[in-house]
Amino acid sequence: MTETLTTDVVVVGGGNAALTAALAAAEAGACVHLLEAAPEEERGGNSAYTAGAMRVVFDGTKALRALMPDLSDRELVDTDFGAYREADYYDDMARLTQYRADPGLVEQLVTGSHGALCWLRGKGVRFQPSYGRQAFKQEDGRFRFWGGLAVEAWGGGPGLVAALYQAAEKAGVTVRYRAHARSLIADDSGVKGVRARIEGRSFDVRARAVVLACGGFEANAAWRARYLGPGWDLAKVRGTRFNQGDGIRMALEAGAMPAGNWSGCHAVAWDRNAPDYGDLAVGDGFQKHSYPFSIVVNAEGKRFVDEGADFRNYTYAAYGRRVLEQPGQLAWQVFDAKVSHLLRDEYRIRQVTRAKADTLEALAERMEGIDGARFLATVRTYNDAVATDVPFDPTVKDGRGTRGLDPPKSNWANRIETPPFEAYAVTCGITFTFGGVAIDPEARVQAVSGAPIPGLFAAGELVGGLFYGNYPGGTGLVSGAVFGRLAGTGAARFAREGGDT
Repeated sequence: MTETLTTDVVVVGGGNAALTAALAAAEAGACVHLLEAAPEEERGGNSAYTAGAMRVVFDGTKALRALMPDLSDRELVDTDFGAYREADYYDDMARLTQYRADPGLVEQLVTGSHGALCWLRGKGVRFQPSYGRQAFKQEDGRFRFWGGLAVEAWGGGPGLVAALYQAAEKAGVTVRYRAHARSLIADDSGVKGVRARIEGRSFDVRARAVVLACGGFEANAAWRARYLGPGWDLAKVRGTRFNQGDGIRMALEAGAMPAGNWSGCHAVAWDRNAPDYGDLAVGDGFQKHSYPFSIVVNAEGKRFVDEGADFRNYTYAAYGRRVLEQPGQLAWQVFDAKVSHLLRDEYRIRQVTRAKADTLEALAERMEGIDGARFLATVRTYNDAVATDVPFDPTVKDGRGTRGLDPPKSNWANRIETPPFEAYAVTCGITFTFGGVAIDPEARVQAVSGAPIPGLFAAGELVGGLFYGNYPGGTGLVSGAVFGRLAGTGAARFAREGGDT
């Protein structure tokens, strides 16, 4: 027997984009139901597994204090935040997606980033400087930020999710857990709601408008192999196990236009022995992102990427794919004592696959699955190629590279010669997929005909058209906030003016 619920707006999903949409719809006067597939203890989608980084436009201290009013005068004196202007954001999105990103969506993302985060702050979300991950302390004692990424949610992803659920409860949003949306209720005049299994019972959730914000298909091994290619079924999933592509499937069945980079994804270097899906107790601690200060070698003992091609923010989302392509989906990141103080906190967690030794020969013996002799030859060749006459500076692209080496190391190259030596085993961890459904800049889902599907909106990782091949770090949560807010506001307006249950 199928039961019926009735509301103005139903939001499918339980992470940052979905909650932002629900809050925006409630603010606009709609009655809102939110369907979260996970049980309450696993709620939050991929957002709960992130560090909470937010790539947002700011041109000085006034813009930062609008997001972080707790910033003290002393902090501003002791910190060089730099600036990240709209032109910088446009340049990064264009460069990293090879100019494929949808211009209308990019414009909405960039121009709406600061306003969306200020709006979230008004809902109770707190932000803080990302000192631990995006700044280095210099000899003069000042912190210097790098890579245009200075803001993160207070408490990381878990803090963001907790604040958003608290705001949703305050706003009167009805949240239903273990609520698996199965299909859209639609007819020739548009979308009328969602069919779902809620706590094991069948429901028709009738609504005047629907917002899909339930992630991509990265947790679906069959879809990964189908769309990303052979071997992707072997990747580990960084986040939630519930992102199976259901929202994308439902939208396509309702006539939505597929969009974006269906063979592309955000994938990073991830601890080799991490579990198959994300662990909320560890969060993003399985990632290993200090590789610009290392050399990275595969099981054959060979380097295969330019570790210093750019700041980590601009390469990490693409390098997971490169690791997956290596024999056994395995790589080792190798550091010496000169840079060990620069390693991020995730290298110090208990659940880490590490080898440590006072000689490179002993290190090679402890690096499981590697050709030790070839590795030692690789280190010797690399050391001979390092341009030691160029100063090392981790806060800028310092040009301290290699000469005559293939692949090169373009920045932050140091000879690996000072013990103790450390090596960390990594594989590929997939974060989210880049293919999805087409939306317009107002977050309305587009039909194959090119017209909006009446009553259907989308936001977050199931939207296609923003990212191709690569991704600027910190853009995902901001995209979810910008388009989630637009989707929720648009859905409430449609429910008020054009909906018909």
